[in-house]
Amino acid sequence: MGLSSDVGATELAGLTAAGGVEHVRVRVLPDGRISAEHAARYLGHAPKTLAMWRLRGIGPRWCKVGGRIFYFRRDLDAFVAGERT
Repeated sequence: MGLSSDVGATELAGLTAAGGVEHVRVRVLPDGRISAEHAARYLGHAPKTLAMWRLRGIGPRWCKVGGRIFYFRRDLDAFVAGERT
């Protein structure tokens, strides 16, 4: 079992708080996975929004591990940048 780290969204996005970005804390696992709840916080949406996106087949790429939904940080960043994942 690896250690996880708490990383702010501004740090993940490479932005500063002075740039008008709200500072939120998300937990990133050592392999880059982020839980659905933290991914929603990172994107600035409700967890229910991400659930609806999964049902519709839109939004960032996700995976299910042990019955739990996870997103990879690189996929969230690509989604924010407007790239298809």
